[in-house]
Amino acid sequence: QMSAAKKVTVTLPDDILASAQRITGKGITSTIIDGLLALERGEKRTLLRSLRGKLDFELDSKTRR
Repeated sequence: QMSAAKKVTVTLPDDILASAQRITGKGITSTIIDGLLALERGEKRTLLRSLRGKLDFELDSKTRR
């Protein structure tokens, strides 16, 4: 489910790319996509952590059923 793609040319350190590919077990493009998605997930986790204690949430299990 990939949206519009953009072709880019980047210069990456061989050791970092090789290590990342070893971790993912994937090719270059898939490894880079996984890394970018990990950055996105990290940002979302940071945002959610910043909301901790700032939202009131109440769940009544009796009325939920």
